[in-house]
Amino acid sequence: MSKIPENARQDFDELAWDKNDSEWEEAQTALSKKSLCRRLEQLVAEKFGKPATWITPMIIGGFNNLYRIRVEDVCDVLVRRPSVSQAQLPEEKTLREAATAKYIQQNTKIPTPRVFYYSDFSEVGPFIIIEHVQNKSTLSHALTTPGVDRSITHALDPNISQTTLKDLYLKVSKIILELSHHKFTRIGSLLEADDGSFSVGGRPITQNINDMLQLANIPSAILSPEYKTFQSSDEYYLNLARGHLVQLTFQQNDLVKSADDCRNKYVARHLFRQLAEQGRLSLFGFAEDKWSAQARSKTSRHLPAPSNSFRLYGDDFRPGNILINDANEVVSVIDWEFAYTAPTQFILDPPWWLLLDTPEMWDAGIDDWVEKYELRLETWLSAMKEAEAEESAGSGSKSTEFLLSAYMRESWETGRFWLTYAARKSWAFDTVFWKYLDERFFGPREDSVEKNELWKTRAHLLGEPARNTMEQFVERKVEEMKERRLVEWDPEAAKSRLTEVLFDCELE
Repeated sequence: MSKIPENARQDFDELAWDKNDSEWEEAQTALSKKSLCRRLEQLVAEKFGKPATWITPMIIGGFNNLYRIRVEDVCDVLVRRPSVSQAQLPEEKTLREAATAKYIQQNTKIPTPRVFYYSDFSEVGPFIIIEHVQNKSTLSHALTTPGVDRSITHALDPNISQTTLKDLYLKVSKIILELSHHKFTRIGSLLEADDGSFSVGGRPITQNINDMLQLANIPSAILSPEYKTFQSSDEYYLNLARGHLVQLTFQQNDLVKSADDCRNKYVARHLFRQLAEQGRLSLFGFAEDKWSAQARSKTSRHLPAPSNSFRLYGDDFRPGNILINDANEVVSVIDWEFAYTAPTQFILDPPWWLLLDTPEMWDAGIDDWVEKYELRLETWLSAMKEAEAEESAGSGSKSTEFLLSAYMRESWETGRFWLTYAARKSWAFDTVFWKYLDERFFGPREDSVEKNELWKTRAHLLGEPARNTMEQFVERKVEEMKERRLVEWDPEAAKSRLTEVLFDCELE
């Protein structure tokens, strides 16, 4: 396909990142103070009615800090506290994560730590008290090159045997298959009511939203309202498309490199949004896709699009959050903080993590990632077929509404995989759109088109408002990139600015 931007992942705001790092470093000194540890011991003792003792060391995770506490005559528990500066919307995140973990524990066969207590408010801040599960390591350690430093980003061991790989993939495929059986009527985050029932009652807390707030200084006032949920896949795709325009509009520094780079980003985002508004993204690559250039050029019939019901999906569901024992058996799936009910289309894609690392961060580049991913995809699909066959043969097993293995293969072949990936990830969006989606959507481009002029091939497809305001938008962004500052937006001013970009459409 045509040339694409050199960096597969676009840059975060370096000033926001530096500010975040400074806040995190300042917070570290307080995390292991004896006074805090004593308060955590007291909290656990009060909840269980037994003496409680902190067991060092504290565990510092990506978005949480964990304290192992031994409860006399009961068990060891972990107190999870959102990490200062890393975990955005900490109170909201805590309630949603706890509700999701409890739902999974009570309604599925997936092993997950028992949630004993949780609260969005206490003397120690938001917390979740969960069961401590004995384990050897994570599934990621079993998949990566032996002896690799535990602190660096893992990549799949290139010399792993097919037998071992399929066996480990099979364990995860059974978890995904189990999740696929649980349907919901709206898109959003789970909440637990006082009577212990669960409902979809809050906006999805996604990893992309966390990145927007943490690493791009996006004003929280322009996010969806806290209790906003979505009734259709089309409505949610539109919300995600608007999120990419939010990122381009409000990330002050480092995202835009030049005027033409801004035009590339502007055109891609507005075209993606137009397709979402037209209800086309939810149909792309399915039998109902009558609009895309790809569909018009192929004669083979695809599988039908899913009905308007939704499934649990985790942005951070990956081998690094699956605990295993000495026999490499799964003992627990952890960290449900970025899990939400999503369009069923999301679970019909093969997992992004088959190589452990993301395509936009792969050291050898995204083209190399795709080449290696396709080799491992066959092993994954074989494992998923085996999981489906085992379930079908099992007594009392739930009926399968669709064969995930068939949908996943077709997702990769049609590019649906890339649509979901682009929809979820603002900083990978540009590379994925221009390299894997644009020509599937709109037809071939000339190979001679330079990467900084991709926008010229599609600008005529923009709606009139977006076309007429592009140069004004670009001029403003180019001036902003020269300022090198963090903007503290007034909430009403931020909403007004976004309305200008969305052309007076209702903000969701």
